[in-house]
Amino acid sequence: MDRPSAPKPVLPGVKPLVVAVDMGYGHLRAARPIARALGVEITQVDRPPLVGPDEIKVWNRVRTAYEWTSRASQLPYLGRPFRWALESATDIPHLHPYRDLSAPTRGVATVERLVRTRGLGRGMVARMKETGEPLIATFYSPAIAADAAGLDNVWCVVTDSDINRVWAPRDAARSRIRFLVPSPRAGRRLRSYGVPENHIHFTGFPLPNELVGGRELPTLQRNLASRLVRLDPGMTFRRDYREELAHFLGPLPEQEEGRPPTLTFAVGGAGAQAGMAHQFLPGMRGPIEEGRLRLVLVAGVRGAVEARFREEIQLAGMEGALGKGLDILRADSLDEYFDRFDAVLAHTDALWTKPSELSFYAALGLPLVFAPPVGVHERYNRRWVRESGAGLVQRDPAAAWQWFSDWLEDGSLAGAAWSGFTRLPKHGLYRILDEVTPGAVEGG
Repeated sequence: MDRPSAPKPVLPGVKPLVVAVDMGYGHLRAARPIARALGVEITQVDRPPLVGPDEIKVWNRVRTAYEWTSRASQLPYLGRPFRWALESATDIPHLHPYRDLSAPTRGVATVERLVRTRGLGRGMVARMKETGEPLIATFYSPAIAADAAGLDNVWCVVTDSDINRVWAPRDAARSRIRFLVPSPRAGRRLRSYGVPENHIHFTGFPLPNELVGGRELPTLQRNLASRLVRLDPGMTFRRDYREELAHFLGPLPEQEEGRPPTLTFAVGGAGAQAGMAHQFLPGMRGPIEEGRLRLVLVAGVRGAVEARFREEIQLAGMEGALGKGLDILRADSLDEYFDRFDAVLAHTDALWTKPSELSFYAALGLPLVFAPPVGVHERYNRRWVRESGAGLVQRDPAAAWQWFSDWLEDGSLAGAAWSGFTRLPKHGLYRILDEVTPGAVEGG
């Protein structure tokens, strides 16, 4: 059989169907900027109306197992078997030496069985056949289901810097799927899985337009200019790089001199690392109360995580700091959460998080402090950011203010911010729009 040709033309006036699943925040976070730019809603293929009761049960079992295992894997001692189970499920073989890795794995067989015998994606496929909508998926299984149904115009947005074999279908060489990858390594990985090179497009991750501002990066540059002043109180970094900073950013805002930096701690959609607050909050009490640090604790949409944060704040004797240098971000819906999170990031100076899809946010000129990874794919995300000089690995959480203030003093955080801005891809959203709707969307 010949390899598939270019996608068939999309019918005039038919906008893409943008789909995601609720498996943590990563796949939804990637879909949101794309859907907004196209003027469509995100369709969750693990929720009604596209799925029936039997398929919902499958998704709920998978989601519950993933979230429970993620949280359990972070337990000391008792978490070891769960870490092993999670890493086995997310395992990615060494890429080098280059070799053929196209043989299907157990995960590939499982997805294929769910599509062919359990009707995974059936409702989505029926809608696409009726409407002629192209598909943009930020999770692999919807793309694989559409491809198995013989549909054209299927794009899959990859959400990690390196990926498991399960992202590509069994016979990847004959697949119609076009992959939009956030890193060159993800592209090399897909080639090793048998995906034709002309089906792989390096775009970068779709960062929110609200934080980038368009193809000329006006919002990103404005936020970065202010951030560099707050991250470099002793002007250690700014003295060494004054010509480069002036060239790319112009004069830095003097009004930011002396303002405290904001550290945002985001624990991920499953809330796997919320308990770390117990370790670092006591040491941050003094700096927060004295106005030398601002701290935002991100609970997402999980009331249990917010309750855990409030309990730890009370134990640290910091209730009086709430709203006065210490804040909790918790929303009632995902839409509200994503909007508020982006607004917080605009004024955040360092993001402390596990190396999830938020690893790509280092491209905003936002230095990352990495908590331990949850899964093999997150280890690769962390390595990708560190090799670009845009992230640092956390040290002892109990001494967090000490190592964080050292990084402020010696310019390490400012340097990481600059490396992320200069070395990592920032135009992912606009490149994706160019691929899926060439000439139709300006994108900012």
